Amino acid sequence: MSARIYQRPKNAMQSGKARTSDWILEFEPAEAKRPDPLMGWAGSGDTQAQVVLAFASQDEAQAYADR
Repeated sequence: MSARIYQRPKNAMQSGKARTSDWILEFEPAEAKRPDPLMGWAGSGDTQAQVVLAFASQDEAQAYADR
């Protein structure tokens, strides 16, 4: 299972830097989304794609991903 670790960029439309110092860990989707036969909504059975974790440092995020 692969994951992506990154920092959120500063919003160009605002001068604040809130929520830009955290390091974010997101898991890559394991399967492609497909349309629901009844409603047509896009979805999949992959629940890892919904998980977004925030860490104070890149080292903490890397240590969690290595576990």
